[in-house]
Amino acid sequence: MLDTSPLTAAVERFADRLRAAPQSRLQRGAAAEALELARELAVRAQRLEAAASGAFPARVMPDEGIFVVGDQVAVAGLDLAEALAALRDGDAGGDGAKAPSELLDEAVALVERAEVRAMR
Repeated sequence: MLDTSPLTAAVERFADRLRAAPQSRLQRGAAAEALELARELAVRAQRLEAAASGAFPARVMPDEGIFVVGDQVAVAGLDLAEALAALRDGDAGGDGAKAPSELLDEAVALVERAEVRAMR
């Protein structure tokens, strides 16, 4: 089983920072950056979960406002971590070209870059 703790740690750190961020920072773009990240993480999780059935659901993370983006990032990130952990060794899930560890590394980097952009 793939150790997804680097992803959960990065997601939880960013989500906590968003929850503690002042309204002015959220309005200056941190919330928009976080929502974009949450949507991307959700799409990646859905892609992995749907790989077995072959049907990709088109669910989009809704914009529920600046004060909930921390929770949205946490939910989407933890969903992706669960989907990655469920993959078996040698299983590339929804992306036949990449190993689960590569997908994990990409997701961690995605979260870290979004956090830098949002919190600068």
